[in-house]
Amino acid sequence: MPSLEVRGLRHSWVRDSRTRIPAPGRDASRVLDDVSFEVREGEVFGLLGPNGCGKSTALRVLLGLLEPDAVELRWNGVAVAPGGRALRSCMGVVFQAPSLDGRLTVRENLALSAALQQVDRSKVAARIDDALELAQLRERAGDLVSKLSGGMKRRLELARALLHEPSLLLMDEPTTGLDELSFQRTWQRLDELRSRRAVSVLLTTHRADEAARCDRVAVLDQGKIVALGTPAELAQSVSGDVLTLEAHDTDAVAAQIRAEFGLEARVVEGKLVLERERGHELIPRLVEALPRGSIASLSMHRPTLADVFVKLTGRSLGRGGEPS
Repeated sequence: MPSLEVRGLRHSWVRDSRTRIPAPGRDASRVLDDVSFEVREGEVFGLLGPNGCGKSTALRVLLGLLEPDAVELRWNGVAVAPGGRALRSCMGVVFQAPSLDGRLTVRENLALSAALQQVDRSKVAARIDDALELAQLRERAGDLVSKLSGGMKRRLELARALLHEPSLLLMDEPTTGLDELSFQRTWQRLDELRSRRAVSVLLTTHRADEAARCDRVAVLDQGKIVALGTPAELAQSVSGDVLTLEAHDTDAVAAQIRAEFGLEARVVEGKLVLERERGHELIPRLVEALPRGSIASLSMHRPTLADVFVKLTGRSLGRGGEPS
């Protein structure tokens, strides 16, 4: 049985409104359009899409911060209201924007959160010690949060969200702004958490490499889910290798590739993209067939979730849509 079921989620903003007040039935911009998915017990489920596709809006609805046009929610098979106590009491949240108090120490931030979450007083000290260990900040417990690096703060936010031992962890763009080392350490903490107990994780991301770490992924574009499956299943929708060409005249090169090889090259943000089995064999043939100097660069890689998004939408993950 899935832990969380989301069915028919729809939400609209008034177009160009500075206040962005939800306005069902008015001249509105649809941010989420009949979005449905489920998060199973113990799995990491990702919502993958570019900035502005509605990912964060979906989490805000679950948290009760926004009132949707429509949605049906079930938690462990029981119908619940968005942001209702039955759901919120089981949730831990890592927001996209920093939410720590920089004027307090690491330990004080954790103690404040424990009080707000009404953690049993007899368990607070042990929970804080566990959180410090999870965040690898035991030696920095007495330091002001303002003195921590971005990666340390992100690990602390994750540990803080787990103080009350939630069954469902919501993470909105959890590694935005982190360098590669901090990214890897954050995910190492998540993997350690999953090995310790069966917490379900729902996260949003625009990073293909982060989505690839999830058990299942829903690809979200312009407020709609356009594909859902495991990363491996989604990658199979892209056949063979992916070749990317930068050309001085993309239309002319695309036409010549079509004429010479019978292949269609998609234009994505000014670059030509081809899918081809055994792509390494095609590269020398392309170089020989195309006029000298017509190609500025040519690269090849195995399919990623970024390539899946391009194939499904014709756009890259780096391009946004309506505000969300």
